[in-house]
Amino acid sequence: MEKINVDNGQSFDFGKTSKEYAKYRDIYPKELYDRIYQLGVGKRDSDWLDLGTGTGVIPRGLAEHGARIIGTDISENQIEEAIKLSEKYSNIEYKVCGAEDIDYEDKSFDVITACQCFWYFDPKKIVPKIKNLLKEDGMFMKIYMSYLKDDPIASKSNILIKSMNNNWTGASASVKDLTTHYFNDPHMESFFIDIPFTRKSWTGRMKASRGVMASMNKEQIKIFEERHMKMLEEFPMEFTIRHKVFLTYYYRKDMENI
Repeated sequence: MEKINVDNGQSFDFGKTSKEYAKYRDIYPKELYDRIYQLGVGKRDSDWLDLGTGTGVIPRGLAEHGARIIGTDISENQIEEAIKLSEKYSNIEYKVCGAEDIDYEDKSFDVITACQCFWYFDPKKIVPKIKNLLKEDGMFMKIYMSYLKDDPIASKSNILIKSMNNNWTGASASVKDLTTHYFNDPHMESFFIDIPFTRKSWTGRMKASRGVMASMNKEQIKIFEERHMKMLEEFPMEFTIRHKVFLTYYYRKDMENI
């Protein structure tokens, strides 16, 4: 079980993106929440652990159903924003903690999720922990949503980021993660969705990414924003970007052999 290489080893810190992330990355569609709820995520009186929770987007999306939720993230800045955005939910608890360092009693959770992040973790450490932390009838789910690279706007955004950050490998790590299974009997689903944006919100979404704010310096970020907004002048003020949602989930009963 080898850790997936990301951006040729270039360092990045999503804590640098937290303000923009909180403002522009809460873009998951109702169809996603409806489907993962049908599969058991967020059910009333269930215990749910969300790894790499970031600003707590996924927990907030289903918090009103009444699950007991814990969200963890290695970034203090991300958790700070998550706490602010979740003030009205007494059933969500956030902790600053790397996924590999979580420490709860065995069989504590009905559901464990990891959204847009599992490829950042060390599988040698986190995989056995997930198995041990799930209840006998529990489920582990990886969630991933990506814009399509052949979308004309997304394509130009990608080209711009790559021109300024040559180490950035875009979705390559996540694509590899989609075909890497650490547990038996994976269940996989996917569907397409058009997500609405404005020029400003799409620029904000791209800034709050690994390739831009998480790894560029302030001057580079400023230049990127100026160039990106200029690039978008050839497109309407409002538009949609085609995305694909991927769900991969595993049941504890099938995890006997890893």
